[in-house]
Amino acid sequence: MDESSTTNSVARLRSAHGRHFKYYEFIMAAFVVVLLCSNLIGPGKVAELTLPFALPFLGDKLSFGAGNLFFPIGYIFGDILTEVYGYARARRVIWAGFFALIFATIMSAVVLALPIDSNEPFNNVLQPALETVFGNTWRIVVGSIVAFWAGDFVNSYVLARMKVWMQGRHLWMRTIGSTIVGQGVDSLIFYPLAFYGIWSTESLVAVVLFNFGFKVAVEVAMTPVTYVVVAKLKEAEAVDVYDEETDFTPFSLQD
Repeated sequence: MDESSTTNSVARLRSAHGRHFKYYEFIMAAFVVVLLCSNLIGPGKVAELTLPFALPFLGDKLSFGAGNLFFPIGYIFGDILTEVYGYARARRVIWAGFFALIFATIMSAVVLALPIDSNEPFNNVLQPALETVFGNTWRIVVGSIVAFWAGDFVNSYVLARMKVWMQGRHLWMRTIGSTIVGQGVDSLIFYPLAFYGIWSTESLVAVVLFNFGFKVAVEVAMTPVTYVVVAKLKEAEAVDVYDEETDFTPFSLQD
């Protein structure tokens, strides 16, 4: 399938600067929601699945943070944003997610630190529960924020570069390839920062490999959906950005 010729009404652009789009803000909001939920709600629960066979290093039981089921969806949104609107627009969304994570972290810390009203009996149950779900250690918090920032920028950069190189062809190769690199960076930053010296080296390596493989598998499974969404958005927005003259610095909010 040649995505560069999805429809005759799609304009190949070097930049989306100055354009107003109908759906860009909605995708940004969806991206931030998935990011916050997977980072704040998901890590509070460790799920376990029993497999019908044993895997190397992992055995027949898989333990993983529940947030990993949904975190890869953020990368899919990132792929769609970069593919349709270009790296610069995706960069703005990544920064929005970055600051949303920081605010959510600060808010969680403040809420947990506030003294409880001893006249409300339910607080005695609620406070320990909130601390369990939202009271992550500073290593997990820092690891999560840094890994997200680095991984998403790498993912967007690789996809944008591959699009120009491939002249808009083979979307599946770009989305999967960029996810492999981006999720690799994400996993290699987050888990050592959060758990090195706490988990054994063997466990750390096993978790990194499993979660990396799982997140890439989600991207692969969702590829048909990505094709449909990208084609519909390009047609609806009448745009298809190629980052041929883009300044790829992450430290900018220019579109």
